[in-house]
Amino acid sequence: MVRVPTLNRADAEAALRNPLAFIADRWTPDPRTVRRAALAALVMSVVIVVTGGAVRLTGSGLGCPTWPTCTDDSLTTTRAMGFHGIIEFGNRMLTYVLCAAVGWAIIAARSEKPWRRSLTRLGWAQFWVVMGNAVLGGIVVLVGLNPYTVAAHFLLSTALIAIATVMWQRTREGDEAPRPLVGKAVAQLVWFLVAASALLIAVGTVVTGAGPHAGDSSEVARIPIDWETVSKLHAVLAWIVVTLTFALWFVLKAVDAPKAPLARTRELFLILLCQGAIGYVQYFTHLPEALVAAHMLGSTVMWIWVLRVLLALRERPEAPQDLPVPPAEVTVGSRA
Repeated sequence: MVRVPTLNRADAEAALRNPLAFIADRWTPDPRTVRRAALAALVMSVVIVVTGGAVRLTGSGLGCPTWPTCTDDSLTTTRAMGFHGIIEFGNRMLTYVLCAAVGWAIIAARSEKPWRRSLTRLGWAQFWVVMGNAVLGGIVVLVGLNPYTVAAHFLLSTALIAIATVMWQRTREGDEAPRPLVGKAVAQLVWFLVAASALLIAVGTVVTGAGPHAGDSSEVARIPIDWETVSKLHAVLAWIVVTLTFALWFVLKAVDAPKAPLARTRELFLILLCQGAIGYVQYFTHLPEALVAAHMLGSTVMWIWVLRVLLALRERPEAPQDLPVPPAEVTVGSRA
């Protein structure tokens, strides 16, 4: 029988003072474990966006009419809240799953040897964005699904996806200074692509805020702008992103760029074509809920691949393996 280790007083005090350092002193994860933890956080950041969209598309945005409790008298959903209460409360519970995934990524990054401060900081950045978005989600409910707060809620989730994508990429790289794989002009073109993609997503939130899916069956305020006009602007921006992506692929082929940037650009181009097809079909079929949900999922995948194209423009070799492990007495805050 394996003997369960016991904690002496000094160990217990150390665990209470700095639990991350205590775990890191006793566990060294495999690099694959760290990568999988970062990927799990990224996947959950996408899941929370898609399920949040399901809340809106099913008209369950006020299924739990208050926050942080579901009703004035109950922390959880009640039978009287019905289907909408289950959907809204279920989405709230998924926030805890997201927190667990981010927490696992932080612990794995902190315990890796040698310790990589940049990974830990990216993990903590995700944690604080999740906390901020949870509070913002409560405000969305308290103000009756105001479309501007709903848009801000989605944009903050987009920022979370960006941080999670960078962390996932960094788990597969070293810590040496990045070496560019393409020229400055190509990098500038990619930054134009990133900016256009961010603007496309932002305008997409305006389309949502002006469109028919308000998030609840009651009268909910909408952004006072013509929905079809802003939808056409969204389509124009989408074509700009597609054009920039095709131009980037052509330039990368012309300069005989390495395989990684070419592959990520080709993948992004295919994703954009699929996303555009879904967008046009949903527009001409009067926004069926299933296609709107698919379009939301596609926007998160598109955003991840835009960032992957950007991150593929440089490489980071492995850092030297004799870096010191930080002392156990440093506080958690200083490790973030």
